[in-house]
Amino acid sequence: MAFGITKHDLKEWKQAVRRGELAFLTHYWIDDRFPHCKTVTKVGCSNKERLFLWGEKYGLRREWVHDRERYPHFDLLGERQREILKQEGQYEQLLKLEKKGG
Repeated sequence: MAFGITKHDLKEWKQAVRRGELAFLTHYWIDDRFPHCKTVTKVGCSNKERLFLWGEKYGLRREWVHDRERYPHFDLLGERQREILKQEGQYEQLLKLEKKGG
C-alpha cells in the first residue's frame, strides 16, 4: 500500500515517465513481504530499453521491472534504495527518505 505522496508529485512522475525520462518517486510503503522497509522509490521510464540499461548499472535485472500500463518501473528498497539515490544525485528523494524514516 502506497501513501505519503501528493497528487502533484505523482502527476509529475507520470508525466516524466511518459516523456521517456528516468523519473524517481519516493513514498511510504507497507508490504508484509518486506516488513523492515517503510519506503520505496519507484524509478520509471516509458523507454524500456533506457530503463533496462539504467538498471544494469546497479545490478537490477530486466525481469524485476514492473511493466504497468504506461509506467514501467523498478522498485528500490532498503539500503540499496539509499545507495542508488546517492549515486544518482537524487538528494530531494533522499531527504524524503529521512523525513519518512526510510
